[in-house]
Amino acid sequence: MEFNLTGKTAIVTGGARGIGRETAATLAKCGANVVINYNSSQEAAEDAANEINKFGKCEIIRGNVADSAAAKAAVALAIEKFGSLDILINNAGITKDGLLMRMTDEDFDSVIDVNLKGAFNFIREAARPMIRQREGRIVNISSVVGITGNAGQANYAASKAGIIGLSKSAAKELASKSITCNVIAPGFIISDMTGKLSDSVAEEYKKAIPLSRFGTPAEVAYMAAFLSSDYAKYITGQIIGIDGGLFM
Repeated sequence: MEFNLTGKTAIVTGGARGIGRETAATLAKCGANVVINYNSSQEAAEDAANEINKFGKCEIIRGNVADSAAAKAAVALAIEKFGSLDILINNAGITKDGLLMRMTDEDFDSVIDVNLKGAFNFIREAARPMIRQREGRIVNISSVVGITGNAGQANYAASKAGIIGLSKSAAKELASKSITCNVIAPGFIISDMTGKLSDSVAEEYKKAIPLSRFGTPAEVAYMAAFLSSDYAKYITGQIIGIDGGLFM
């Protein structure tokens, strides 16, 4: 399945690995030019770009999303290289899990800064060209944990819940300019993290999922592509769970 994004330009934060990389590749397969923001492995970012450049156009830029300068630089690069910015996928995120009573200030603040402030920084900067062209798509990656909470993840759950409130506010502010803003809330998705689970622990988690399996990055990526397309131009301010029925 592909949605026609020909001529559109997208920024994907945290696009070098996992869901971000899959989303960047999927948008490119749908015809979009892609700018990948990354802040960890340059090798992973270059590998993602090399893969995408076999069938599309991709640029990479390093920057910590918690720094507003990173958002300014990524937006400037998108416009310089491709002439517009039409789609923003806020995917960058970190975890620093720990019990509430033992969580340090740094562990709390750093997760909020990257996961929540980072999304704010990029929405604020991306909104400027989108308002000028009177059209845009913003998709923010939250988590089922942002809806349900989770023991040992007070910082992460707070950041992902914050993304939901941020997204609904942005949706209301930007709707008059034909800019939509929606949330994807994944549940257990196959990743480096779930790959570290023992078979027995993974099976226990799957028992709580009505569809009895973990999701794939591609299943999240296709939803991001749909929300970025003209098929979704009357959808805004919504939270779409991709969790196999875990939360319903």
